Amino acid sequence: MIVSDLSAAGLQQASVHLASIDLDWARHVATIGPCLHRATPGREPYEALVRAIAYQQLHARAAEAILQRMLALYPEAAFPSPQQLLATTPLALRGCGFSANKLTTVQGIAQARLDGLVPSRAEALGMADDELIERLVTLRGVGRWTVEMLLIYCLERSDILPVDDFGVREGYRRIKGLDKAPTPAQMRALALPLSPYRTAAAWYLWRAVG
Repeated sequence: MIVSDLSAAGLQQASVHLASIDLDWARHVATIGPCLHRATPGREPYEALVRAIAYQQLHARAAEAILQRMLALYPEAAFPSPQQLLATTPLALRGCGFSANKLTTVQGIAQARLDGLVPSRAEALGMADDELIERLVTLRGVGRWTVEMLLIYCLERSDILPVDDFGVREGYRRIKGLDKAPTPAQMRALALPLSPYRTAAAWYLWRAVG
């Protein structure tokens, strides 16, 4: 069984733990206030991955516009099924704003869901973090960061710190007053005291950047 707690009480415990690490964290937590992290429970991993791909390397507004145009192609569905997505012509999806590479990735995710490589939400809830990461990064265009966003927002895991994320590392630099941000490998080691509340820590680190 996967133990995870992003309830209000769990997030409060996370804030207390983080503030106890050192004076820098105590000041930052006091400045930001309670952790207000919000997940998007209920989404299927397939949907979460498609949405994450749309957001890759784009401003949030641009990504949301692409998604809204895509959703408009399927007025009878809250979100297109893998079968519907695969039955849609590449021209129609490109017209929504997907690049050629992203389109290939999105179609690959849809096919992987039909093949069982992308698990259902019920299946994913019983899988360990590393198990999900190792499975899903085999998909073309899906990296560790993308799967970590799935873990944080879709599956509500409470101990995930995406060390490849610029905002996480830059936030740590600002909190600690460093001359340069730590590398992902350095950040992974520095994050050990943040466990088992690394998801809340990521939320606080992102707040340090803006």
